[in-house]
Amino acid sequence: MELSTLLPKIIADNQLHARWLNTLSLMENTGARKISASEDPVTVTYIILKHAAEEHRHAFYLKKQIEKAGKDLCPTYSTEYLVAPADSKYYLHQLDIDVCRYLKKELGLSGAELRFAAYLLVTYAIEVRADELYPVYQDALDAAGSKVNVKSIILEEEGHLEEMINQLKHFSPQWEMHAQKAVEMETNLFNLWVRGLNAELNK
Repeated sequence: MELSTLLPKIIADNQLHARWLNTLSLMENTGARKISASEDPVTVTYIILKHAAEEHRHAFYLKKQIEKAGKDLCPTYSTEYLVAPADSKYYLHQLDIDVCRYLKKELGLSGAELRFAAYLLVTYAIEVRADELYPVYQDALDAAGSKVNVKSIILEEEGHLEEMINQLKHFSPQWEMHAQKAVEMETNLFNLWVRGLNAELNK
């Protein structure tokens, strides 16, 4: 089932919608923490710091949006406050693992070089997804007349994708081939995640 079919069901139920927002917040926060973990303590750049800060802000912004669904909902990232918690956590962690395996095998990278290259490819794949997911979600919010909105995230994610492409061009002349591999890995994991959401909604 397509995510666009699931979103109206999610938005129509305030409790479920709060858990969905909390799950997106968790994912943004996980992404921010992964970016920070990949940073070199000496050579970290302005762009990487900016990106980590903006992902943290997205996590905070989505958490604040929960208040529009109801009071005192989803105070933490505990399992009961998430949608398809196992699939949601698996998705980003597994993408990281798959991309690292690919980089070790294809480019023989290790240590700081591996961490940086994985940051570039994982983040690129996630930004491609975010550029698709958030507009679909915003359309569903508009159709439902919801007070929740993610327009500010959409604008920033578009900028992130451009920044990732610029960094990837410096990383490798074959950046498009490597980036496409990361996107294929992400697509498989995203589809698993959507199946997990669908299974939870139809219990």
